[in-house]
Amino acid sequence: MDVFKKCFDFKDAEIARQQGYYPYFIPFSGGDDTIMAYKGSEKIMIGSNNYLGLTHHPKVLDAAQKALKEYGTGRTGSRFLNGTLDIHEEFEQELAEFVGKDAALIFSTGFMVNLGTISTLLSTKDTVIIDRLDHASIIDGCRLSGATIRRYQHNDLAELRKILESLPADTGKLLVVDGIFSMEGDIASLPDICKIVQEFDVRLMVDDAHSIGVLGPNGNGTAAHFGVTNQVDLIMGTFSKSFGAVGGFIAGNPEVIDYIKHKCRSMIFTASLPPSVVASTRAALDIIKSEPERRQRLWEIGDYMRGEYQKMGFNTGTSETPVIPVIIGDNMKTFLFWKTLFEEGVYTNAVIYPAVPGDSARLRTSYIATHTQEQLDFVLEKFYTIGKNLEVI
Repeated sequence: MDVFKKCFDFKDAEIARQQGYYPYFIPFSGGDDTIMAYKGSEKIMIGSNNYLGLTHHPKVLDAAQKALKEYGTGRTGSRFLNGTLDIHEEFEQELAEFVGKDAALIFSTGFMVNLGTISTLLSTKDTVIIDRLDHASIIDGCRLSGATIRRYQHNDLAELRKILESLPADTGKLLVVDGIFSMEGDIASLPDICKIVQEFDVRLMVDDAHSIGVLGPNGNGTAAHFGVTNQVDLIMGTFSKSFGAVGGFIAGNPEVIDYIKHKCRSMIFTASLPPSVVASTRAALDIIKSEPERRQRLWEIGDYMRGEYQKMGFNTGTSETPVIPVIIGDNMKTFLFWKTLFEEGVYTNAVIYPAVPGDSARLRTSYIATHTQEQLDFVLEKFYTIGKNLEVI
């Protein structure tokens, strides 16, 4: 059989394109943090992970430009060989200090952090325990490791405990959990998780992709938010959300980080993060620490929008952060809602299975600290009108 047969048989995307409700790979032509342009038409962006609005911050752009002139466009090689610069190592130390760990290691994408870290630390002799709604990069890292995978229902700590009770004491065990769940907008019950993993001698890794810059007294993540940093073994973060760029890091014990540095294939066999990106994310980290008012404004916006959606009758699930799903359930109604919003000047994300459970298709909305009140109220007006017309509310 031709291995391409499944490709030739795949018609779903083309049918959606022809019928005008295809919501993916939209080619925007420009804009700023909260407004994007599509074929000359402006769309209010409520589908971005640019939580603090730093992609166009003057300090971030200036840092990137200076690094571009000093170091060039890239190192054209792996960190393992010719790709390490002084600014890579300086930034790693700054990141480690920021999240309360002794060492950190930068990767070229956040996906590579989870894929590489998990598959490097675990083997077929080990067991990895994950929340059923953990990010795809965590799942793929677990699969690549060959370890036995045990899943518990989302935030169900009673089931987590039962799983751990069933595992042999002499089995290596790692629990990996999102800090903020990217499609639900809720927060892991980290203090309770910490107590459970300590009881059963399990190592704990927290994916703070959506938490860095958003949670914590200084935007320093979920563990800091709950005051349990010393009880978390590994903290993962990305630069593609609050930092406004691309890349990621893992932070933890120096010996563990050094082992990952020398064994992790997704770090060793890929080119290092370009110097302009390192410089821009360092500048973003400075802003995260020095401008807490951005984080405060982000939470005010999140609370306002969630409250208004709920007043209208929309289902926002378990959201408690500036990530707010509007759960519709039916795939086609979700696509139609998305299409109508887009035509009316609002962009958000249409999310269906397998990114979310099969019966919970949704519009995944997320907010930026630089959204204006006028923009937010415009979005709410459109949601209300379309929600009524489609009988979602």
